[in-house]
Amino acid sequence: MTKLLGLPFLASEHGAKVDHLILYMHWLMGVLFIGWMAYFVYVLIRFRKSRHPKASYQGAQTHASSYLEGAVALVEGILLMGFAIPWWAEAVDKFPSEKDATVISVTAEQFAWNSRYPGKDGIFGKQDVRFISASNPLGIDPQDPNAKDDIVPPLNEITVPINKPVIAYVTSKDVIHSFKINALRVTQDAIPGMKIPVWFKPTHEGQFLINCAQLCGNSHYFMKGYLNVVSQEKYDQWLAEKSKTAGGAATGGFE
Repeated sequence: MTKLLGLPFLASEHGAKVDHLILYMHWLMGVLFIGWMAYFVYVLIRFRKSRHPKASYQGAQTHASSYLEGAVALVEGILLMGFAIPWWAEAVDKFPSEKDATVISVTAEQFAWNSRYPGKDGIFGKQDVRFISASNPLGIDPQDPNAKDDIVPPLNEITVPINKPVIAYVTSKDVIHSFKINALRVTQDAIPGMKIPVWFKPTHEGQFLINCAQLCGNSHYFMKGYLNVVSQEKYDQWLAEKSKTAGGAATGGFE
């Protein structure tokens, strides 16, 4: 299916439903295109000038067009009510438990992506704009004990394990951005002052591009990050390595 439509490589569990909905919409548009083009050709031939030298202003005498429009509206309603809304509700209402997921904080800024992990205690340290500085770009409270083990990888780097739900709390520190990973069929606006949760479950290992899908300034095109999906073993090793510099963003940089 993805090859047929030219869709990006699929690397998430929920992405198949997104692709199915796109395919159904293309089928509907294809049927409408063929149908209306066929009707257009029929009208050109049926009502050509040589056959009807005098124009008729009576218009359509049947209700066929109304029936066709009603059928199209019915199909659109089925796609919306039967597929799009239930699948969306499943994605936003049935979040996995945080204890069974990898929880991260994603903070956008012009023009980069920041990620943060809660550390062994599973609790993010507090943030406040008053603490933002060159050495503490995320404004993490250096006095908060929960921040001491927070893990802040380098810019534009996010690493998660395969086949495990990921809950990302997405926000922005300046303007509106949009967190988008094509291969995982994930798109979520990053809005200043709000932490919006989004979740996905990676199903393929690899490195996937993170784009900003919202025009955010003169270097918008340059705002790219990378999601690394690795095995649980490699993720544990990566986490252990990053834990050596835990709390660095809140105490003046990495060691």
